[in-house]
Amino acid sequence: MAKPSIPSLPTRRHHSGRPATPTPGQVLRQGLISVAGLVGARVTNQAGQEVGRLVDVVARVRGGADTYPPISGIVLRVGGRRTYLDAGGIARVEVSHVALSTARVDLREFRRRPGEVLLARDLLDHQLVDVDGVQVIRAADLYLAAVAGTVRLVGVDVSLQTLLRRLGPRRLRTRPTPDRVIDWAAVEPFGDDLVDTPAAVRLRSPQSALRRLRPGELADLLEDLGRAERQALLASLDPETAADALEEMEADELEVLLREADPEQAAALVEAMEPDEAVDALRELAPDERDELLDHMSDRAARQLTDLLEHPADEAAGFMTSTLARVHPDDEVAVIVARLRDRVEQRNEIDAVVVVDGLGHLLADIPLFDVLVADPSTTFEELMVAERHHDPVTVAEDAGVEEVASRLIESRRSSVLVVDPDRRPVGRILADDVLDALSPGQGRLHFPRLLQ
Repeated sequence: MAKPSIPSLPTRRHHSGRPATPTPGQVLRQGLISVAGLVGARVTNQAGQEVGRLVDVVARVRGGADTYPPISGIVLRVGGRRTYLDAGGIARVEVSHVALSTARVDLREFRRRPGEVLLARDLLDHQLVDVDGVQVIRAADLYLAAVAGTVRLVGVDVSLQTLLRRLGPRRLRTRPTPDRVIDWAAVEPFGDDLVDTPAAVRLRSPQSALRRLRPGELADLLEDLGRAERQALLASLDPETAADALEEMEADELEVLLREADPEQAAALVEAMEPDEAVDALRELAPDERDELLDHMSDRAARQLTDLLEHPADEAAGFMTSTLARVHPDDEVAVIVARLRDRVEQRNEIDAVVVVDGLGHLLADIPLFDVLVADPSTTFEELMVAERHHDPVTVAEDAGVEEVASRLIESRRSSVLVVDPDRRPVGRILADDVLDALSPGQGRLHFPRLLQ
């Protein structure tokens, strides 16, 4: 649907008698109807007689094809009852008045239907996520406009001026002050049921908006949102994206998020994180809380994380990732390439391929780039002979952070392997893991998006 065309103000005249051109702000204000200003407005029948007062405006803001959702009805108070009137019975909506096209009003008690949103109750004064600005804001007002004969929700006002306007006399509350307005085309509710999470709204389309944000930016949003909104945002993300965002959160904020979430949901989120990041998160929890999350995980993940938790956080085995891509000397390159296609979710943890013998002892650590550019029929034994610089860079499980950093700098590699006393690889430490371990009190770096 095209963006709505806002009708313009009637032109004013200069003292000379020549018509004056209205300012853009005047044009915009003329076409907008404030939802906050409508609450409490008179509702009249065909004869102009008052039948009640408007309580709220109803719209279906999810699941439809409309970029600007039309209002589906209004809730009005008639005597001591709250009743619903379908939009088909509305003749026109003005800034402080709703005129009906019918003389009859159904006096049944209003009951919200699936998918319906009460604009004033569910969205007004609640949090929004501005994806373009990557910030959490609150809806100070919602704006309606007549578009091709239909009243639609077209924008969200987030300005302080509007909040102040709503505190003033009623004659001022009905006047839109659209100084900072988010186009509704950029807004969409979180979750499947706004009845359960009415406050949570985010910008439209995870494919074109949320998914273009970096994990650090999503982490910033999660840290700023309230509890209901935060859970709704997490539910709207795929598990991998959610896990990446959690890995970028400050430790104390992540601790709060995991404690407020349902244990099963929290366990799923932690399990989707990289093992070293998941261990860091679990270390922040009380032992009973940690055990509860581990109980909700798969046996494989629980065992892996429990093993990592046994090592101190400042030793190599305590901040490594146990994710490794292993091959044997007689395996062909094509074999590991096929395996890696099934491990896309671990792409940030694998920068090399570990070659081991039949007993699991380390033979070589070949950078992933060299593997991918090799002929698919080449064996890893041939790669080991052809590329002598593949001697593995290793540290022991109890190596300290500074030792790991020194080995990484000396080797000019992007990671080092952690090996047990029998020289079997048990994990890998990437450069960013070393940076995090060297500056535990600094939090994670969140990089801003480039300006478009």
